Parts: sequence; structure tokens; C-alpha cells
Amino acid sequence: MADVWSGLGTWLHEVFVEQFDVWIAIGFFAQAMFSARFIIQWIASERAGRSVVPVAFWFFSIAGGGILFVYALARQDPVFIAGQGTGLLIYARNLWLIFRERKGALTDAG
Repeated sequence: MADVWSGLGTWLHEVFVEQFDVWIAIGFFAQAMFSARFIIQWIASERAGRSVVPVAFWFFSIAGGGILFVYALARQDPVFIAGQGTGLLIYARNLWLIFRERKGALTDAG
């Protein structure tokens, strides 16, 4: 059992300490931004007393997803590139639909 813990400790050191560079720091920052969107959504839902998705959710999705996409490109990870690239299209489309709806509401009101 001691060998398992020793091996795990070695692996954790290699992954989180030896590999650490500026790209890892950028990746962690991007992941924090991407994760913050759920906190924003949760707070907005609690305030409304129902499930809502605020516009800020989509902006954090684009910011975090965009930086993660650049990180994936730098790491040359095709799975991560495809996942984040597709997500960026969806986030941008959602923002476009929101702004189109708001523009239409302003036009109808005027």
C-alpha cells in the first residue's frame, strides 16, 4: 500500500509541480473564469427564486472558453480544441440571440 501512495505522490508532483509553467497558470485562470459562470448563474437564480441564465453567464463562458481554447491550441490537444471551439460558437450564438431579442423589443417599444 505504501508503494501506491508513493507512486501517487510522485505522479502528483510530476503533474502539478514539474510541469508548471506560464501555460498552466493561464489554464488555471481560464478554468476559474469558466467555472465562475456557474456561481453567477446560481446567485442570479437564488435572487429570482427560479432558474435563470443571466447574460453575464454567456460573457464568462466566452471569456473562459476563449482562453481555454488558446490554452488547448498551445498544448496541441485536439479533444480540448474541438470541445472549446464548439462551445465558443454556442456561447456566441446565445449572446447574438439575446441581443437580437433585446433590439427587437426596443424597436417594438419605439
